[in-house]
Amino acid sequence: MTTGSPAEKSASRGKRADAQRNREAVLAAAAAVFVTAGVDAPIRQIAAQAGVGMATIYRHFPTRADLITAVYRHQIEACAEAGPNLLAGADRPLDALREWVDLFVAFLVTKHGLADALHSDQDRFTALHDYFLDRLLPVCAELLDAAVEAGDIQPGTQPYELLRGIGNLCIGHDHDPRYDPRRLIALLLTGLQQPHAS
Repeated sequence: MTTGSPAEKSASRGKRADAQRNREAVLAAAAAVFVTAGVDAPIRQIAAQAGVGMATIYRHFPTRADLITAVYRHQIEACAEAGPNLLAGADRPLDALREWVDLFVAFLVTKHGLADALHSDQDRFTALHDYFLDRLLPVCAELLDAAVEAGDIQPGTQPYELLRGIGNLCIGHDHDPRYDPRRLIALLLTGLQQPHAS
């Protein structure tokens, strides 16, 4: 069995690191562009924001559906990982819950257009939705349980109904400048609190 020289191995690691950095840059740029221009935004706009060539995008994501799916999986993962970190760093579980809900709402704003973009690939959309629930429901449950245990909120709120309710409040936000879902979501969270919590 032949192995490469140390220089070749180092160069290979460097290429992998560069490729990973490029991939992360593309995902971040695509997420930002999707918010402002929708999921049908030109690939060249995403490439320009990421500082890479279009060939780099197509090398990582051969189709638009591949890119869209990767963006949402990446954001789901970031939202899932944020929950325990916020809980560990917050003074109160309720503060962590509020911050995490803000991140979740930001994700939902970026998610706009996903169903339409993947309408021709129902299997891909279903798998992504299942991944969304598998990753985010346990995180939401952990935050709710901690807030209940601390006496910040009343028991009984189910993670699914909270995420579904927040999602429903976000519908239509981009078509009506008079509607701010964050204000109603703040009222929803206030309604969960125990009378003495603030």
